[in-house]
Amino acid sequence: MNRKVGLFFGTFNPIHTGHLIIANHMAEYSDLDEIWLVVTPHNPHKKKSSLLDNHHRLEMVYRACETYEKLKPSNIEFGLPQPNYTINTLVHLRERFPTNHFCLIMGEDNLKNFHKWKNNEVILEEHEIYVYPRIAPGKKALELEEHPKVHKVDAPVVEISSTFIRNAIKESKNVRPLLSAKVWEYIDEMNFYR
Repeated sequence: MNRKVGLFFGTFNPIHTGHLIIANHMAEYSDLDEIWLVVTPHNPHKKKSSLLDNHHRLEMVYRACETYEKLKPSNIEFGLPQPNYTINTLVHLRERFPTNHFCLIMGEDNLKNFHKWKNNEVILEEHEIYVYPRIAPGKKALELEEHPKVHKVDAPVVEISSTFIRNAIKESKNVRPLLSAKVWEYIDEMNFYR
């Protein structure tokens, strides 16, 4: 039987409780069988000193997902040519896992810009999109909201950002409630974001 896998892309720098709340909600309150948290690799053409190495971010995702049966860390994009486009990842995944049906998970804010994505028509033709609410200014993506392949999931609105967490750590603030215990231990042990 085909498994329905939701792909939740992110730099996860670091992964925080907001990511887990959304991923777990998608796993429990939609028809998706599993959620893969796809760690987006560091674009070698961009200098981003605040972005930890791929393997450190993947390690944090592993630690965060350990106790969630339906959440799986994925490094599928690490071996793909950079810069990478979602369409290439989807093609690669379909070839590698032909029995899985892959769907995208994105916030409402990303849906608004989906028309700018490379091969967006092809993506929408072959994949479903699961959308979680975000507090985002600007017009809604009305033309896509009614699309039969777009499913709005009434997930909690979580306004936690990795940028906020990194800045708070730099300022020696206690951010432990925003991170799973094992992720916080890793950040603390490795002295990240200070």
